[in-house]
Order: sequence, then structure tokens, then C-alpha cells
Amino acid sequence: MNDSPLALLGGDPALTVPGPHFAWPPIEEADLRAVAAQLETAVSIPDRSGIVAELEDALASYLGVRHTVTTCTGTAALHSLYTAAGIGPGDEVIVPALTFHATATPLFHLGAHPVLADVDDGGQLDLDDAARRITARTKAVVAVHLWGLPEDMDALVSFAHEHGLMLLEDGSHAHGATWNGRRTGTFGAASAFSLNGPKPLSAGEGGVVATDDSELYYRVLLHGQYNKRCRREIPATHPLARFAVTGMGLKLRIHPLAAALAHSQLPRLDGYLAGRRAIAARMCAALDEVPGVRVPHVSASAGPSWYALPLRYEPAEFEGLPLRRFLDAVHAEGAVEADRPGSTRPLTSHALFRHPGALLPGYAERRGPAPGDFPAAEHVHATTLKLPVWHREEDIPLVDAYTEAIAKVAAHHKDLL
Repeated sequence: MNDSPLALLGGDPALTVPGPHFAWPPIEEADLRAVAAQLETAVSIPDRSGIVAELEDALASYLGVRHTVTTCTGTAALHSLYTAAGIGPGDEVIVPALTFHATATPLFHLGAHPVLADVDDGGQLDLDDAARRITARTKAVVAVHLWGLPEDMDALVSFAHEHGLMLLEDGSHAHGATWNGRRTGTFGAASAFSLNGPKPLSAGEGGVVATDDSELYYRVLLHGQYNKRCRREIPATHPLARFAVTGMGLKLRIHPLAAALAHSQLPRLDGYLAGRRAIAARMCAALDEVPGVRVPHVSASAGPSWYALPLRYEPAEFEGLPLRRFLDAVHAEGAVEADRPGSTRPLTSHALFRHPGALLPGYAERRGPAPGDFPAAEHVHATTLKLPVWHREEDIPLVDAYTEAIAKVAAHHKDLL
């Protein structure tokens, strides 16, 4: 007869409130009014005016940069960023082997080569491994603030300077995060952010490029904001002004309704982040003493945005119990939002990176990296589970139930063997 307290084995669950338990972004009455008002004002904005200008001005002020350009997605923002940075055929760009694929995939469309570098045990770029991969064709290195945990920007700025590389930032998880009090996305020549649904600042769908470099700004405009906007913002005496009507032929503008939602959300972002930091600290404190579960190390210089809370699973401390089995037990306890990273994973697991020539003829002769080439990235991914990070005081009972569910399964893991 089974007498295990684990819900997976017939015991009572730690949490009986039906899911889902986390939704983002929080939609308030002000958001509904903003979107409705924009619907009556304009549903297409071909230049930098109206809600698009208001959002970009607000984002530039928030980040502390001279220029921002909104786009239809974060992937489009990265595409415009790389294009404007002058990356082209044959150029190499170092990106972490563990990230969301869009950090690197736009490079394929420029004829460039994403050069993967392994990560350290915290999932951040291993600069020693990156240094070994630099060649005469290496043009840039990308800092990815994964899960909203800022990279060591002191080290990355020094690395880029030492090797004569352009530093770019993918801040898609890290809106409002800081390093030594300075916003992520402001350390490199330019940065890209996603405004996709679950991101800390959400437009539903959208993206933004941020930079202090006016030349780079003009090229971002030409990449995906053609005609009226380019004609009005690129000086007539500039050598690129003659391309204003067509730009590079792409339209990557943000939708005005998405801009309205993001603009309405932005004044509340710092409040959201403060709440997330308090909740993340509470979860880390509760889980820090749970054997076999490791909470993230946060540098004293870092102010995370906590897009998610990544936890490390130590199978040796659970006598080899597979993470999938552990997670099944956590789900049975009612903590259904606990999850494995899905699309954020080692890029070698994607067919596109192993065999790019199958879809992109220009890469037919290129041998992609193979599984096993980046052991740290694969190990970090294989041993990571993640939790959402709530932001309200009223969420604390739910937060505590989640950490109790994990602690309960950890304490009784032998029942699962």
C-alpha cells in the first residue's frame, strides 16, 4: 500500500487552486482605454508621429538613450540592429550557444555567420571560449541578458574593447534590468528588445532598437521604416537620404494598437519590477535550503528584471531521478506553471543551425555545429527548470504554495525512484 504524501502517488496536493496561475501582461482599465482611444485615432502610422512617437520618446527617456525605433517584433528589431550595424556577407558575430534562436537567426538573412560560444555554469557567455573563436572576420559580440539576469557588462565591455569588436545587446528578457545602476541595453553600440506578450514590457507583439549613434539610427530606419519616416528624419544632405522612399524594401513598423498598449504599460514597469524582485527574493530564500535545487547567483552589481526564475536541478542529489519525473511530481502538486525551458535552449538542438543550407542556399557548404559541441550550454539547459515571477502582494499565497510544492517533492523524491 502506498503511503507517500506526494500527489503523484495518491497524496494530497500542495495547491488546489486550478490553473493557470500566471498571466502577462496585467491588463488594467487604463490599457483598455488607451487601445480603444487609439482604435478611434489611427490604426496605421507611416511616420514618427502620434502614439509611435510618444512610445519611442518614452522608451528613450526610460533607457537614457538618444534614439529608439519600434518594430513589429523583437526578431525584427534584432534584424534591423544587425543590418544597421553593418554586418553583412562573411562577417562573423559571436552569440551565446544558449539563447532563444532569434538572437542569431537574423544573421543568416544578412549572409553573416553566427559563431556560437559556450556559456558558464550560470548560463552566461564564457568569454574565454568566445575569445578562442575570434577570427579576422569577427565583427561583433552579442550580450544576452537571459531570464532578465544582466550579463557582467564590465567584463563584456572590456572584452569587446580588447578585441576590437562591436558590442551589441539582446535585452529581450531584460527591460528595466540594470548593471551597476545603468540600464541594460545602453552599454553596447545598440540594443534590441522584444515587446512580445510575456515580456516584462509587453505590446502583445513588438520590438525596439535603442542606440545613441545617429548613423546607426538612420540605417535602422532604412531597414524597416521606409518612405515618410525616413524622408522626415534622415537629413536631406545625408548620403543615405536618396534611399529614403524605398529604404531597404522592408516594412517592420509596430502596429499602433500595440504601441498604445506598451505606452500604457511603461509607467507601471518599474513597479512591476520592484514587485518581481521582492517575489524572486522570497522564492530564492524559500528554495535556497532545499537540497538538490540551486537558486541563481545574482551579482551585487545586477538588478534583474526576472523574466523568469531559473532553478538548477542537481540529479546526483536526487539519486539520479530524472528532471522530467521530478517536474511531473511538482505538476501533480498543483504547481502547473513550473516548466522546462522550451524555445530558449542550445542552438545546436535546432536543425537550422546544424543544416542551414537546407533552407538557406547561401549556406549549402557550411557545416553547422553539432550536439555535444557546447557541453556547458547543454548541461545548463538539461538541468534547468523555471518558475514565473509574480509581482503582487496578493500573489504571495500562490508563490509560497509553489515553493512548498518543490520542497515537498524534493523531500520525498525517494518515493519516485
